[in-house]
Amino acid sequence: MEVFGPVPSRRLGQSLGINNIPPKTCSYSCIYCQLGRTNRMRIERENFYPPEDVYKKAKAKMDQLEKSGERVDYITFVTDGEPTLDKNLGFEITLLRSLGPKIAVISNASLVWMDDVKEDLYKADWVSLKVDSIEHDTWRLVDRPHGGLHLEKVLEGIRDFAVNYKGTLVTETMLVKGVNDGLKCVSKTADFLAGVKPQAAYILVPSRPPSEGWVKRPDMGNLREIYAIMSERLGPVVEIVSGDEEDSFFFTDDIVKDVLSIASVHPIREDVIARLLDDRGCSWTEIEGLVEQGLLERFDYEDKRFYVKKIGQRR
Repeated sequence: MEVFGPVPSRRLGQSLGINNIPPKTCSYSCIYCQLGRTNRMRIERENFYPPEDVYKKAKAKMDQLEKSGERVDYITFVTDGEPTLDKNLGFEITLLRSLGPKIAVISNASLVWMDDVKEDLYKADWVSLKVDSIEHDTWRLVDRPHGGLHLEKVLEGIRDFAVNYKGTLVTETMLVKGVNDGLKCVSKTADFLAGVKPQAAYILVPSRPPSEGWVKRPDMGNLREIYAIMSERLGPVVEIVSGDEEDSFFFTDDIVKDVLSIASVHPIREDVIARLLDDRGCSWTEIEGLVEQGLLERFDYEDKRFYVKKIGQRR
């Protein structure tokens, strides 16, 4: 279990990350996952870590940030797996709320058909649910779900949750060239999302090293057509997110620990690490040491080099 950041977020400002799931424990094994393939496929909820430990680590980090004058806009459950697999998610949200910032959960939506998952997510201020495709075969190709999942139940769960949720609901749709970026497929997704009525519908493209090397972002011309279709169905809530995030990560004096924590859920560009080391007067040999120990991996993607914590396998 890790608490890291704050990490700059396009949607949440400065986000303090909570990783409440063991490495690569997930209900999906998405072809575009920046952390590699899932090696622990699950759909049964479990007790992973004591909620009190999650709270203590988050409070210690918040105290440290307060002393440094760093702001935190959201405490966000953003994991290297699916956060709703944690049976204690609802209780953890309740405990963390006392720290001040709003609570966000980024979920792949695969378990939201479960009543207890919905009840836990109702406690969050901001929830993101993923809808990559509502076509069964395309869903299986892009998200590679656990065999016990059924798309119809997942979609029904999303609709039910949207009706009753009082916080800010957003959706994410990751588009992969030649897989789920066809206009017919996108039109069906847009019609579904129009019924969900999210406050924001984000169209994402792979911008970091994916688990499958053949995964590419759609062409810009196709993205413009997709944006037009989505906007026609959903209005001004549609936004394309296709660029890099800001490089304003917060790092403490323990650079090695910080790099490993952030890289476990958020691949870091080489130039960002280089500036960090230069600012701290540290040597690149510390990062090379992590690579040699097998703790970090290098990946090149779209003419950029990234470092990510070694978790899932890639091709």
